[in-house]
Amino acid sequence: MGHREDLLVAARRLLEDKGYAHITARDLVAASGTNLASIGYHFGSKAGLLNAAIGQVFEEWTEQLADLAMADPAASPVERGHVTWAALLGSLASKRKLLLSYVEALAQAERTPDLRSQFAEQYRRCRERVAGLVAESLGDGTRSDDPRCLAVASFVIAICDGLSVQWLLDPESAPTAEELLAGLGAMWSASFPPHGKADDVSA
Repeated sequence: MGHREDLLVAARRLLEDKGYAHITARDLVAASGTNLASIGYHFGSKAGLLNAAIGQVFEEWTEQLADLAMADPAASPVERGHVTWAALLGSLASKRKLLLSYVEALAQAERTPDLRSQFAEQYRRCRERVAGLVAESLGDGTRSDDPRCLAVASFVIAICDGLSVQWLLDPESAPTAEELLAGLGAMWSASFPPHGKADDVSA
């Protein structure tokens, strides 16, 4: 591997071992066997490297959940949502330290425009990926850039993020996949009514 890959591997390991707020640039250099200049050259800063590592981890996690959601070709869109949230809940314990690092990083991003932009771009890619899965689930030629697909994608991501935070604070009281399923069913029916007829939500 090159220095860039070595740094990402080291950052991922340190995020789990020490947490975002306690990692120094020298920690990263020691763990990767590289040098301080490599951090600046490849990522701009220590924070840029750590955020890139966090983004990489969560993009991989998104793909794992997507593979599970799409594994059964006969599953309905609502069933896919249920599978996704059940899998998310089942994997949170193994991702706890990384989730804590992610929350710490978000707080830092508020004060650092470059890092905020980095996180925003990661969310944009995630939203587009999930919107593509929504369109694929419909199977009727709807494009992934359809506003409804993007809206559903944003909803699903918001639920995953909110569920993760609730689980971090109080695992015993976090919503179950079944409870979330009821909300998804209502939302999906309103977004994609039968025969393309929108429900009269004003009634």
